Amino acid sequence: MDWNKERVEALATADVRQLRENAMLRERRSVVALCDEVLTGRPRQRTGKRSTRVHGGDRRTLVTRSKAFELRGVKLDNPRTSWGGVRTIDGALVLTVWADNIQTEGEVCRYLLWAPNTDGSRPWYDTPGGKERRTHCKLALTRDDTEALFIYGEQGRPEMAVNEASKVVGADAGRVVRFAVKQVGDEYWAEWPAQPAKA
Repeated sequence: MDWNKERVEALATADVRQLRENAMLRERRSVVALCDEVLTGRPRQRTGKRSTRVHGGDRRTLVTRSKAFELRGVKLDNPRTSWGGVRTIDGALVLTVWADNIQTEGEVCRYLLWAPNTDGSRPWYDTPGGKERRTHCKLALTRDDTEALFIYGEQGRPEMAVNEASKVVGADAGRVVRFAVKQVGDEYWAEWPAQPAKA
C-alpha cells in the first residue's frame, strides 16, 4: 500500500503510531517520516503504566495475549476464542505461535498451525477458535506478510490445542517474525528462516 500525507492524516493517532512502528520494522523510512510529521501536529496522549511480565533468564518483557494483539494493531473477532486476527491498517495476518513448540530443522523453523481432529486427538481444532484458525491458514497461503505472535508458558503436551495451557506467562509483542504458510496434506505449517546462532 502506498502512503501519502493525506492518507496518514486520515488515520486515528493510535493507528498512525502503529503504522510508524510497522514501517520502522520494515525499514520504510519515507512512511516513518510521514507518520512523524503527522504526529508532531497532534497533541500528545498520556499513557498509563503498562502491565508487563518478564520471561525467564532472557529477561524478555511480556504482556497479555490480548494486549499483544492490540499493540500489533489487531482487533480480535472474539477476545476469548480468537488466537489470530487481521491487522486493521494493512490487512496483515497475525497468528499465535507457542515459542516452546517451534521445530528447528537445519536452517528452517517450523510450527504446526492447524491439523484435523483425527480420532479426537485435537478437539480444539473443531471449536469456533480452531475453525477460525483454519480460515486464517487458508488465507495465509496466498500471502507473504503473516506475522507470528510468540506465546510463552507451559502448554503441557505438544498435541494440546493452542488455547489449552497449564500456564500462560505472556506474549512477546515486540518480537516480529514473518512466515510463509505451507499446506502438507490436511495440515498447515508456518515456516521461516532460523536465526543464526550467536557467537
